[in-house]
Amino acid sequence: MPRHNKPERKAYICRQPPPMSERIKEKLAELPAQPGIYQFLDKAGNVLYVGKAKNLKNRVSSYFSKHVTRKTGLMLRRAVDLHYIVTANETEAYLLENVLIKKHQPKFNILLKDDKTYPWIVIRNEPFPRVEMTRDWVDDGSEYFGPYTSVRTVRVLLDLIHDLFPIRTCRYDLSPEKIRQGKFKVCLEYHLGRCNAPCVGREDEHTYRSYLKEIRKILRGNFRSALEYFRRQMTEAAARYQFEKAQEFKEKLEALERYQARSTVVNPKLGNVEVYSLVEDGDTAYVNFMEVANGTVIRVWNTEVKRRLDESPEEILGYAVREWRRRFPTGAREIIVPFMLDLPDDIKQTVPKRGDKRKLLELSEKNARYYRLERRKHLMQTDPARHTERLLERMKEDLFLPRPPRHIECFDISHTQGVEKTAACVVFKDGKPDKKSYRHFTIKSVEGNDDYASLYEAVYRRYHRLKEEGRSLPDLVVIDGGKGQLSAARKALEDLGLADLPVISIAKRLEEIYRPGDPIPLHIDKLSETLRVIRHIRDEAHRFGLRLHRKRRQKRSVGGVLTRIPGVGEKTAVKLLKHFKSVKRIREAPIEEVAAVVGPKTARRVKEFLEAEN
Repeated sequence: MPRHNKPERKAYICRQPPPMSERIKEKLAELPAQPGIYQFLDKAGNVLYVGKAKNLKNRVSSYFSKHVTRKTGLMLRRAVDLHYIVTANETEAYLLENVLIKKHQPKFNILLKDDKTYPWIVIRNEPFPRVEMTRDWVDDGSEYFGPYTSVRTVRVLLDLIHDLFPIRTCRYDLSPEKIRQGKFKVCLEYHLGRCNAPCVGREDEHTYRSYLKEIRKILRGNFRSALEYFRRQMTEAAARYQFEKAQEFKEKLEALERYQARSTVVNPKLGNVEVYSLVEDGDTAYVNFMEVANGTVIRVWNTEVKRRLDESPEEILGYAVREWRRRFPTGAREIIVPFMLDLPDDIKQTVPKRGDKRKLLELSEKNARYYRLERRKHLMQTDPARHTERLLERMKEDLFLPRPPRHIECFDISHTQGVEKTAACVVFKDGKPDKKSYRHFTIKSVEGNDDYASLYEAVYRRYHRLKEEGRSLPDLVVIDGGKGQLSAARKALEDLGLADLPVISIAKRLEEIYRPGDPIPLHIDKLSETLRVIRHIRDEAHRFGLRLHRKRRQKRSVGGVLTRIPGVGEKTAVKLLKHFKSVKRIREAPIEEVAAVVGPKTARRVKEFLEAEN
């Protein structure tokens, strides 16, 4: 079989063209070969899907070919009408598509779900504006900066701003009329030197606005201007012999330099760019966005995107880029992406292969992977059933199985130089151990050290019994071993007429996955959930197999002589050994003393056997 490095999504499922209503046939005939947007509607008039197209006729016609996905077929079976709007160019189609998706929330369009309500820093639209943290975006003319991934980061930044600039924190309405009327009094912030008391007219609005100008630059990642501002103020104060004032500016300058040093600085020559990356996990994709200003990463944002119609990674990331640039306009003309996207021509796209831009893309991908891990943990805690479904679907794709492996069985062989050969079969259902279904096998037909023959016997006996009893067979059989062990298990299944039963093996040394007929191991990410589950099953089979093997070995080495006596089992042997400490002392003890431990009948058997052995 061919070597597969990465499982491909099974996109084409429908073998027949989807049904088409008479209304859609009429619309399809009149569609122009122009850019625009199209909408599929159900019989109630609800919008099912909104899409854009460079060529409306070609794009919509492609939906009614044989090669469509299951989800697309489901949508088309529900669609009874088609609406379309011709636009002047592709850019207008992008914008209109976004507006209509927001308006109608179609069931089959990509669902973009932000990770959570992250905090923003807002400069309020008011006289002598406050600078503070908020989680609510209100369209009142205020300026918002963010979002930030950590409340702690926001508070550190706000503390820095209030240490550097005398910005008010009070919630008074500082209208010119109220200030003239003397309705306010100075507060503690004024006496601490953290505010110049604009509430009583001791700060003019022009000077206050100059502080805000520098604050905006800091929030946008431009520290250079603010550093020059404080350096200039320090020099001017020293020239006027205001040494205490100069010292204050020096301390603020040093504080700003320390904060800048803690920021993620890449390369100031990069200027302002946006970075986007994507990692996939079944029907869900995780997209990361980073904003870089003057070589400093100033914003990171993660989004979970639900795949609705088996959209490609390019379609998902393109949608996220358009949405984010609409919501968070940065003015950046260049974006760094892992692959080229279908975007307007005025956006410069860079797919870096090396250098600082490549490092930025790798940093973005790392953030996306961490977010995927965070969402997995959250899903495991809040919705374990959904987590299991996602995990089994992932295993199905990674291992090229015909169905999700809800029922998995794993075999392991244990022996000591060919002696006391045993086999273990552990059972996992829905990704969890089903311990009541575990089974041990004592290998009976194999002489010497032959793992392959032992494995053949265990597999054959297991599934011969399941067939005879009419019980369900597993979705996947896992063998602890390499290609040889896999071949032995495969031969046992073929002899039982179960050649279609999926079976794989996992080699111990490199933990490589082998499949029947493929000499090259299957390459799966070493950190993937699929390999983690397979390793867990393999280790559980090894643990369970060693338990029986140790018991048999212990029985043979310690109480083996006693258990060969007819009518003397393991418990009786243990009882005698606990009392007499050795077989020699049992042999030398009077029969009355032995009878006091195990009864006269058993004592007579033990003494007769040991005397005959001697």
